Amino acid sequence: MNAVAVYPGSFDPLTFGHVDIARRALKIFPKLVIGVSMNVKKFPLFDLEERVAMWQEVMEGEAGVEVDSYVGLLIDYVKSKRARAIIRGLRAVSDFEYEFQMAHMNYKLDSSVETFFMMTGQEHFYVSSQTVKEVASLGGSVDAWVPPPVVRRLKEKYGK
Repeated sequence: MNAVAVYPGSFDPLTFGHVDIARRALKIFPKLVIGVSMNVKKFPLFDLEERVAMWQEVMEGEAGVEVDSYVGLLIDYVKSKRARAIIRGLRAVSDFEYEFQMAHMNYKLDSSVETFFMMTGQEHFYVSSQTVKEVASLGGSVDAWVPPPVVRRLKEKYGK
């Protein structure tokens, strides 16, 4: 099976919840493209290159993983990667409405691409990138929520 899936997101920063979804998706899809996006509605703490570098460091040695970045319409990026699936992580019911709308919009744009929702593990469902940034900016420890390369970069950003 040559099925390729794209796991898109801004990942600012990536968390253990994101890593969990990526590793579980690799059990289903032989190739996973982690597509780090530039969301024009957000003002990221880390630039695109930093977010890609963090993913590369965290996923180093994982077979079947490609880390890349993109700007623009997700469905165009998915097609450029010859992928047939989009992976989306859900933490809580509150995530579902937005993700449901996006999945249907992507399907309308290209019905050959399916969206797969994966629930974040119970140990990670309450963690968001925004919360991680807030705690780190106030000098709190985020070691339990993000991989060491992310902890290091957060400390560099916030001077802690």
